Amino acid sequence: MKKKIALINHGCAKNLVDSELMLGLLAQNNIEITLDDTKADVVIVNTCSFIHDAERESVQSILKMAEQGKKVIITGCLPQKYGDELKKAIPETAAMLGTSDISKIVRVVKKVLNSEAEYVNEISKEPVYSYPENVQRQQITVGSSSYVKIAEGCNYKCGYCIIPKLRGPYRSRPMENIVKEVKELGKKGVSEIVLIAQDTTAYGIDLYGKPSLAQLLKELNKIKEINWIRVMYTYPSMFDDELIEAFANCDKVVKYVDIPLQHSHPEMLKSMKRPVMDYKKFIEKLREKIKDVAIRTTFIVGYPGETQEMFDDLYEFTKWAKFDKMGAFEFSKEKGTYAYNLPEQIPARIKKQRKNKLMKLQQKISLEVNKSFLDKDLPCIIESVSNDGTVVARSYRDAPEVDGLVYIETDELPVPGDIETVHITGCDEYDLYGEI
Repeated sequence: MKKKIALINHGCAKNLVDSELMLGLLAQNNIEITLDDTKADVVIVNTCSFIHDAERESVQSILKMAEQGKKVIITGCLPQKYGDELKKAIPETAAMLGTSDISKIVRVVKKVLNSEAEYVNEISKEPVYSYPENVQRQQITVGSSSYVKIAEGCNYKCGYCIIPKLRGPYRSRPMENIVKEVKELGKKGVSEIVLIAQDTTAYGIDLYGKPSLAQLLKELNKIKEINWIRVMYTYPSMFDDELIEAFANCDKVVKYVDIPLQHSHPEMLKSMKRPVMDYKKFIEKLREKIKDVAIRTTFIVGYPGETQEMFDDLYEFTKWAKFDKMGAFEFSKEKGTYAYNLPEQIPARIKKQRKNKLMKLQQKISLEVNKSFLDKDLPCIIESVSNDGTVVARSYRDAPEVDGLVYIETDELPVPGDIETVHITGCDEYDLYGEI
């Protein structure tokens, strides 16, 4: 009987795309894939190592599969970060691949299936990502939206972040390849594409000598088969006037800016090795130039040296900005980062208190923002229609998986992927309710 491969994905949307590419490579080589890991002989676990909680989740999956007697191939950030340490900790591991080694998955799987070697190590010491352009992704999540990775790696050295060490230098994909992929996704029925990278605003800087996201958006805006283009993970100092103009004028680019600011206090930003700039002026400019823009951001609380005064500055800034969407994270001390050895580490209790206080404020703001849409019409993408007639959608103001939903009452069942005008009749802190 032909042996089967399963894959378990952990982590961010960028990891999801890598998983889909690996499955595409396996399918292209006639290796049988199953979505049911209980029926698999070999299980690939694509891991995340951004923070401790993500690592723990990945390790739990690996151990569970090993206990079930599966041959486990560990890919992604965890093996890139720990290498042979990981093999010593989990000796049952059959093989490991690093973050830039996904194109080797077929060779590794064949070796593991044929038991050619007791253990296979394919981890590049210095990762340099190369997108396998001639592969048809096998999508794990099928729906109205699809992620499109436009670049990988990162050239920044943010104090809290391990990603540049795990993912290597910034590498953009050629524009024509992205355009081709988006056209193909549109033909398959994908309505919304979500552009992702460690930093989307740096797109093209390595290929074309200058940031080229604005140009990419203009090219993608011409594609008839898609309705919405959403951009995630932008960087404040790279969000220039040309990009603002592209957001404002490209009709398919949703008016949604995802821009992790991380903090507001200049000293904190300096210590985090983030750009120190006038964020108030920047937000006012976004709101002035991009009509009806929704702004999403994230903040880190409890970074080493964050005084009560600095946190209060962040709290007042959040109160002033009234972000449409906001997430707060407690600083996680990660080995190999600049912040790991900084003095004045903040106690866990204080970090939790600060996060809870900030999120409580945002909850009030979020409710205020949602109330402002009562009795108004919003364009929404239909996500799903269940047998009992429940229709779930997302407004242009909500990114998949991270933001709220719109629950719709209607006599006529719409088609998933369609963009409908929804009249908003109710709301809570995070979700909207409406009718067609």
